[in-house]
Amino acid sequence: MKFAVAFAAILALALAAPVDEKDAQVLKYDNDVAADGYSFQYDTSNGIKAQEKAELKSFGDDVSALVVRGSFSYTAADGQVYTVNYVADENGFQPEAAHLPQA
Repeated sequence: MKFAVAFAAILALALAAPVDEKDAQVLKYDNDVAADGYSFQYDTSNGIKAQEKAELKSFGDDVSALVVRGSFSYTAADGQVYTVNYVADENGFQPEAAHLPQA
């Protein structure tokens, strides 16, 4: 029984240890590509997460472009998780995040 408790404690410490960036592994990855857009999402073992979705939008007679919405997050060296949400459309790239300066 003591061995099982000790093993569980060591395993918990190993899993909680920070992962070196060069040794990070992809834990989850999904993507879908279609003629009128795409989507993807992934998570890595070093705490990076991202997701994005693009849809084809018509702006007039023969003008179409992708409108992209997404977000990403990561854990900084200070231990805080930073998240950025964004839209890229006819108005350009528009990021929003608590840690970014406001115009």
